[in-house]
Amino acid sequence: MGYCLFSILCSAASSVETLIGFRFLQGLGGAASGAIVVALLRDLYSRKEDLARLISFVTLVAMLAPLVAPFAGGYILLWFGWRAVFRVLAILSFLTVLLVWWGLPETLAVKNRIPLSLGAILRNYLKLLRHRKILGYILTSAFPAGGLFAFLTAASFVYIELYGVSPQRFGFYFGLNVISIMAITLINGRLVHRVGVLRMLKAGLILQTSAGLWLVFVVLSGLGFWALVAGAVLFVGAIAAITSNAIAAAMQDYPQLAGTLASLAGTLRFGTGALTGSIVAILPGQTAMSMALTMAACAVLAVVSYFWIARDSG
Repeated sequence: MGYCLFSILCSAASSVETLIGFRFLQGLGGAASGAIVVALLRDLYSRKEDLARLISFVTLVAMLAPLVAPFAGGYILLWFGWRAVFRVLAILSFLTVLLVWWGLPETLAVKNRIPLSLGAILRNYLKLLRHRKILGYILTSAFPAGGLFAFLTAASFVYIELYGVSPQRFGFYFGLNVISIMAITLINGRLVHRVGVLRMLKAGLILQTSAGLWLVFVVLSGLGFWALVAGAVLFVGAIAAITSNAIAAAMQDYPQLAGTLASLAGTLRFGTGALTGSIVAILPGQTAMSMALTMAACAVLAVVSYFWIARDSG
C-alpha cells in the first residue's frame, strides 16, 4: 500500500527535490514486496525443485521489468506526460493490493515469526552473512544482475552509435533479450525437476560465462553486430536459470529466515547492478569493450562464488 500512496504523491510533486524524496519512499515499498513474495513461496513449497521453478517465474518478472519498463514508460510519457507514469503505477499497485487482500492468506506459521525489532533483524542478517554457503549462493545470484545492468547502461549507445542501428529498430533487438529470458525460464521450469537445482544452476553459469567471454572476443575480433547480439541475448537469458536456482538452494538451510534471505539477496543483487552500471558509465575508452569486459567479469565472479565459496563449503 505504501508503494501506491507514494506513487500518487510522486504524480503530484511540485519540485524535483520533492519528487526524488517520494521516489525514494516509493522504492522502499516496492523493495519490500520483492522480498515477501520469495518468502511466501518458501513457506508454501519446501522442496527446492518446486521452489526453484516458481522463483524462476518471479525472476522472469523482475528481470523483464528493467527491459520492458523504459519502452512502456516512454509511450506513456509521450502520450500523457510524466505524471501519468506514476498514476499508472498507482493504479497497478492498488489492484495488486486488492488481489493480495482477496486471495492471499498468511503463510507463515506463528511459531516461525520473528519479532519486529531492529536488533533481531540485524542478528539475522549477520547470521546469514556468516554462513559461507548461503553467502556464496547469494553472490552467485547477484553478479549476473551486475552484468545485466552493465548491458542496460551501455546497450543503447553500443547498438545505435557504434553499430548504426536506428532508434526505431533498437527496440526489436532489445526485445530479443526478453524472449531469451522467457524461453530459459520455461526451460528451467520444465527441467529442474528432472535434473535438479544444482545442475540447472551450473548450466546457467556455464552458458552465461561462455556468452560473456564470447562478447569480449566479438569486440576484439570485430565479428560484427549479430555476433554481439547473440552473445548479449544468451547472457541475459541465462540469468533466469542462475538466480532462481541459486536462491532456492540458499533457502534450504534457513527456511525460517526466507524473508531475510530474500531481502539480503535482493539488496546485493540490485546494489551490484547499480555499481556495475556506474562503472560502465564512467569507464574511458570504447564503450562496447567496457560493456563486454564488465559482463564477462560478472559472469566469472558468479562462477567463483559458486565453485569456490558455495559448493566447497559443503
